[in-house]
Amino acid sequence: MALLRPLLTAMVLCSFGPVAPLGCHLPQNSLLLSRKTFEVLEQMKRISPVLCLKDRRDFQFPREMVKLSQMQKAQAASVLQMLLQPIFSLFNTEQATAAWNPALLRELRTELLQQLQNLSTCLVQVTREEKSVLKTEGPALALRRYFKRIFLYLEEKQYSDCGWEIVRQEITRAYS
Repeated sequence: MALLRPLLTAMVLCSFGPVAPLGCHLPQNSLLLSRKTFEVLEQMKRISPVLCLKDRRDFQFPREMVKLSQMQKAQAASVLQMLLQPIFSLFNTEQATAAWNPALLRELRTELLQQLQNLSTCLVQVTREEKSVLKTEGPALALRRYFKRIFLYLEEKQYSDCGWEIVRQEITRAYS
């Protein structure tokens, strides 16, 4: 549960932030969706991480740059969307389809897509409510670089089982 805290904080911020009484209200199940995504990522584990120790890599997730708890609702929703979109894209490739259990992959894609849709709706609403300009250039660039390192790593590993397992672990950590 401690691993889910930053993401859950962001989802709560989007749902109940102090900006306005008519603020963004994500569906009641949005927190369950994020937990469900995390659970599906955990279920996707196919091989023991011990077998892939030599393939480990530090992708340098920009934790400080995307500290959602220090952002306004619109910024937090925007950064969370910038995190979820490449995760969805990564698991929506031909290589992912070949690597993962089709039922789990479909479930993961559905959960991520639903969260992205909820965030998109939330972002439109809170952007109207908040008068400040979104300042997400730094986090956007940091997240693009982070995901580029992940995509390049998978290419380098030729989408091997260990390559995918290392990325699955990394995405699980980033998601949490």
